[in-house]
Amino acid sequence: MSDGDYDYLIKFLALGDSGVGKTSILYQYTDGKFNSRFITTVGIDFREKRVVYRSNGPDGISGRGQRIHLQLWDTAGQERFRSLTTAFFRDAMGFLLLFDLTNEQSFLNVRNWISQLQMHAYCESPDIVLCGNKSDMEDQRMVKEEEAKELAEKYGIPYFETSAANGTNVSKAVETLLDLIMKRMERCVDKSWIPEGVVRSNGHSSTEQLHEEKDKGKCGC
Repeated sequence: MSDGDYDYLIKFLALGDSGVGKTSILYQYTDGKFNSRFITTVGIDFREKRVVYRSNGPDGISGRGQRIHLQLWDTAGQERFRSLTTAFFRDAMGFLLLFDLTNEQSFLNVRNWISQLQMHAYCESPDIVLCGNKSDMEDQRMVKEEEAKELAEKYGIPYFETSAANGTNVSKAVETLLDLIMKRMERCVDKSWIPEGVVRSNGHSSTEQLHEEKDKGKCGC
């Protein structure tokens, strides 16, 4: 795909405490590489990747591929950047919420991050995928898988144990989030939640395009 050759521009936001591996997860997803050096994100940064999304119809047959330009925004986890981070919540369509499996406090803080999302995101029930990162460091694990799954079930969100170091479940987590977003766009009658700039290659915004499509159900917000 050339620079302007895509159907949708989708923005995801990675968030969580400082040091949980947000930057490393995104770098692993976009470049397939891992940098073991810890570099603190200052403010906001982002990475990009082009993918083709195919939804399965009720008959199980894949539909026409949608060309997606993903922008994956990387946020600072420190409290001093929190006001800057939350300012970006409303422009994102999906959220990768990370905690560190070797750091119990980062897991306990997941509830706080979800509360922030419920206040500042496009609706009170935004699409979130929870990731317990650093699954390769099993000997240092402080958070049980059962605990994390129980929390994810409480909020009704998918959960994956990921490793930025070896790539385990990284692509699967992002693909799951993209699937949630695309299905939300398909079923929502009210398109006002879709941020500005989700543009199509033909020059029309996805909001305009989606308004032209037949309404398929009510939004899950």
